[in-house]
Amino acid sequence: MRTIKIGAGAGYSGDRIEPAVELAEKGELDYLVFECLAERTIALAQQERIRDPAAGHDPLLIRRMQAVLPLCARNGVKIVTNMGAANPIAAAEATRAVARSLGLVGIKLAAVTGDDVLDYLRDHDTSLDNGATIRGLGNRIISANAYVGATPIAQALASGADIVITGRAADPALFLGPLVHEFGWSMDDWTLLGRGTLIGHLLECAGQVTGGYFADPGVKDVPDLARLGFPIGEAREDGEVVITKVPGSGGEVTARTVKEQILYEIHDPAQYFQPDVVADFSSVRIEEVGHDRVRVSGGKGAPKTGLLKTSVGYVDGYIGEGQISYAGPNALARGRLALEIVRERLALTAVRTSETRFDLIGVDALHGSAATRAGDPYEVRARVAGRTDSLADAKRIGEEVETLYTNGPAGGGGAWKSAREIVAVASALIPESAARSSISVMET
Repeated sequence: MRTIKIGAGAGYSGDRIEPAVELAEKGELDYLVFECLAERTIALAQQERIRDPAAGHDPLLIRRMQAVLPLCARNGVKIVTNMGAANPIAAAEATRAVARSLGLVGIKLAAVTGDDVLDYLRDHDTSLDNGATIRGLGNRIISANAYVGATPIAQALASGADIVITGRAADPALFLGPLVHEFGWSMDDWTLLGRGTLIGHLLECAGQVTGGYFADPGVKDVPDLARLGFPIGEAREDGEVVITKVPGSGGEVTARTVKEQILYEIHDPAQYFQPDVVADFSSVRIEEVGHDRVRVSGGKGAPKTGLLKTSVGYVDGYIGEGQISYAGPNALARGRLALEIVRERLALTAVRTSETRFDLIGVDALHGSAATRAGDPYEVRARVAGRTDSLADAKRIGEEVETLYTNGPAGGGGAWKSAREIVAVASALIPESAARSSISVMET
């Protein structure tokens, strides 16, 4: 049965580059996929595009392409990525420039657009999952991008593209697209699409399935995490896959790492809603078939809903923050006094906040006063953060923390402050027909 090999070159925007180089050089791949978009990433990218029409793609795009393009060209590896973010065309043009600078000719690039649906949402005053409406957000809206599926990716590959660059595509679709193209899967074969979505879900977070995010010293030990190898999926045309990695690379692929990744970010394993299919992971079979080799089979699917999840990025005020550390005897008491001083100072100086946090990192920052501990810590870091409607008020929060240097408890050090705009994200559902994908092709 025919098999292709897909490597995961990144699991988020700032991911390591060396494992992708290792895959391109030693993985004997057919495809190298870079999944680099999170919920807020594309809104931040849209802000960059507003400031500079040639910007708005992934900040590591050029470095990644410089590192892997020569190897991919030499070894016949095609690249699929959502590093286009808010500007896939500019990303493709930047990639073409990299290829030309490296002397690589005859490379065909395709930019997939159509996920930007802000005009549709404005025309229909769409409601969001937080109770707001597009009209109610007014000029605070930054972006609205629908999660498109595998079809335009497969079409771009069918046109002969060596590199496909998308904007907001569903994460598994980046992997499903090559499978649909290579194996000729029908876009209404729900079983195969469900299995392909499972393959994409296993690979989309890169190093997580090879032991990253899995490791827990003394409980789940993972070897050589500093050299963590990223995963390879050896995918068959019937949708079965073996997850593995480059021999000798760090990390591990076991039934346990694979099981954790299957359940990662899944609300209902029997109904994983995607633009191409409602995938069903409830009857998946997992089998270790060799060292760092795990076979996954048995996924299913049901017809898609015809709706697309859409992420709407908008400005939601500002956040001001300040931190300062205390160490040595009585550090906990000094840290608590520091927080009380800042709390009172914000009230005395009429800093207007809609939400505040006063935390001692390492003591109560995650679990609050319910956290249990034995004895006082020898060092603590006090953190104050507040949400405001103005940048000026946000700045004053960090400034009050900084004044603890000379106006607070003894021994404060390492003070830090910041004030920044909050980019929030809400979601909406829109008809699939509202996102009309198009493909722009260019060559080196």
